Amino acid sequence: MYLIFEEDGHFKAGSILSETDATAQVEAASGKRSKIKTAAILLRFAAPSPTEVMAEAETLTEELDADFLWEVAGTEEFGFEQLAQEYYGHAPRPAESVALLLKLHASPIHFHKRGKGRYRPAPAETLAAAKAGLEKKRLAAERQAHLAGELAAFRLPPEYASLVPRILIAPDKNTLEYKALEDAAAATGLSQVRLIERCGAIPSTLEFHRMSFLLEWFPRGTEFNPVTEPIDPPELPRSSVRAFSMDDEATTEIDDALSVEWRDDGSIRVGIHIAAPALGITPGSELDRVARERLSTVYFPGDKITMLPETLIHHYTLGEAHDCPALSLYLDVAPDLRVLGTETKLEMVHIADNLRHETLEAEFNAETLRNPDFPDYPYRRELEWLHDFAAVLEAGRGKADTIDRVDYNFKVDGERISIVPRKRGSPIDKVVSELMIFANAHWGGWLAEKRVPGIYRAQANGKTRMTTAPDPHQGLGVDQYAWSTSPLRRYVDLVNQRQLISIVAGTDPVYPPRSEQLFATVRDFELAYDAYNEFQRRLERYWMLRWLIQENVSEVTASVIREDLVRFDSLPLVTRAPSVTGVAPGAKVRLALSDIDLLDIQFHAEYIETVAPPPDSSTAVP
Repeated sequence: MYLIFEEDGHFKAGSILSETDATAQVEAASGKRSKIKTAAILLRFAAPSPTEVMAEAETLTEELDADFLWEVAGTEEFGFEQLAQEYYGHAPRPAESVALLLKLHASPIHFHKRGKGRYRPAPAETLAAAKAGLEKKRLAAERQAHLAGELAAFRLPPEYASLVPRILIAPDKNTLEYKALEDAAAATGLSQVRLIERCGAIPSTLEFHRMSFLLEWFPRGTEFNPVTEPIDPPELPRSSVRAFSMDDEATTEIDDALSVEWRDDGSIRVGIHIAAPALGITPGSELDRVARERLSTVYFPGDKITMLPETLIHHYTLGEAHDCPALSLYLDVAPDLRVLGTETKLEMVHIADNLRHETLEAEFNAETLRNPDFPDYPYRRELEWLHDFAAVLEAGRGKADTIDRVDYNFKVDGERISIVPRKRGSPIDKVVSELMIFANAHWGGWLAEKRVPGIYRAQANGKTRMTTAPDPHQGLGVDQYAWSTSPLRRYVDLVNQRQLISIVAGTDPVYPPRSEQLFATVRDFELAYDAYNEFQRRLERYWMLRWLIQENVSEVTASVIREDLVRFDSLPLVTRAPSVTGVAPGAKVRLALSDIDLLDIQFHAEYIETVAPPPDSSTAVP
C-alpha cells in the first residue's frame, strides 16, 4: 500500500511498511524510512508506484487553472478529493487527486487551508485585493529590473536625480530605487558610489563629501530658524580696562580678549575676558535648544557651520569699539611674573581692538621680539610682556616646547586652494593658548572647589575624554581642565559658564549634582565633536590632494614615521607607503605620487630613494 502524506509543509509519497492506530512506518522512494502520524496521511492507493504518481501529478498540475478551480469550488469548505471528483467528473486517479492537492496548496490567495487536505475558497473581495497586490508586485519587479538595467549600463534614470547623494549615505533600503542600485552594483561588480559616479551623478566630489556629512549631522539643513536677540540683565558693573582680541580675519565668534594694567607698585593685572552668552541663553529656551542640537561650530577649509545663529553671535561677540558682557578672570602678577592672586567677575568690558593675525604676525613675531629697534606698533608693550608671562606659565606646566613644529592654514578661493605653512608656537599662539589654558584649568579647579558640577576634558595615557569629574589632563600638565573660554563655539563651554556665573552670583547652579542633563551633554558632545573633527580632517586631506593636482606635484619628500607610515615635508599629510617598509624611522625619502582619487580621498605613494638617513639620536625628535 502506498500513501501521500504531509511533512514540514511539503507533500511526500512513500510505501507503508507497518501501521498502528496512531502511526505508520513509511519508506520513501529514496529508501529513507520514517515514522509519521496517521493523521498526516492524506491519500492511500495501491497503484501505480509513488514515483509514477508524483511525476504525473506534477504534469497535471501545470494544466490546472486556479481561477477556474476557485469558481468551481463554490464558497464552502471542502476536501481536495471532493473537488477532484467534481473537477474531473469521475472518481479521480491518485495522480489527479495529488495534482489538485498540489494546485490548491500552491494557490494560497485563492484557497485558505483549513485543516488536513481541506480548504476554503477565499471571499471574492479578498481574492481581488490579493490579485491587485500581486500585480503591484509584478509591476514593481519589472520597474526594479528596468532601473537596475539602466544603472548597469551606466545610464542614470531620471528617478535618481533627486536621490543622489542621499541614496548613497542615508538610504531607505525598502525603496525600489535602492534595491535596483543594489542589483546593478552586484551585476557590475562596482560599489554603489562608483556605479553612481560612472553614471555621471557625482559631478563635484567636494559637494559629495560635504553633503555626506550634512545628511548625517544636519539632515534638516544648516540654516537657522528666525530667532530674537536675547535681553541681557539690565545692569552689570563696568570695568575700566581696554581689552583687545587676537584672531584671524575669518573669525566672527570672538570669544576671548585680554587686557593688561600696569600698577604703581610694579605688579601687573592681567584680564582674561570671555564672551558671556550664558547671560541671555537660558537653559531649555529656544536659543538653548539651537545650541544644544549643534553642540559645536564645525570648521573645515573654506567655510564653517556655526553653533549659534548670526544674530546671537553678533549680540555676544567681543567686537571692537563695543562694551560687551564678559566673564572676566583677573590675574595679579608680581614683577617676577609670579601669580599672586586671581579674581572672577561678571562685568561689561570695553573691547578697544580686534587684532587680526594677518596684520599682527608681521609685527609681533619671534624676530621682532629679538629686535629692540623694530618700529613701534599698537599694544607692543602689552604683547611683549604677555609673551614673557606666557613662557612662565608654559614652563610651570612642564611643557616648555623647544621643538620647531609647523601648522598649515588652508585658504580656499573658488576652485583653488593655498596651503600656507605657519610655525606652531608663534608668539601670538603662545600668548593666547597659555592664558586660555590657565583660565580653563583655574575655573575647572574653582568649580571643583565649590562642589559645583562641570564638564572637564581629561587625558591619561594618551587618551582624551569628556567627563564630569575634575581629572588631570596629562597632555597639558594641569590637575583639571574645564573648557570655558569658547562659549560661542562649544556648548560645553556655555554649560560651564552657566555654572561659573552661579558661583559669581551666589545662586544655585543651573545643573545640580548628578544632573542627567549634564551627563547627556557630555555623551552627545563627545560624539558630535569627534564627528566634526573627523569631517575637518577628511576635508583637509581632500584639499591636500586637490593641491597636489593643482600644482602638478608628482614627487615629494617625506619622513618615515615607522614601518610604512610617512609624513610629507611640504604638507600636513600622513599616509601609508608599503614600499617604504624596511627604511629606518626618521629617514627622509622621495616618493612618487599617482592614482589620486578625490572620491575615496586616496592616492598611491611609491618609494623612489632615501634622501637622508635618520638624524643622530642626540638631535632626533622624540
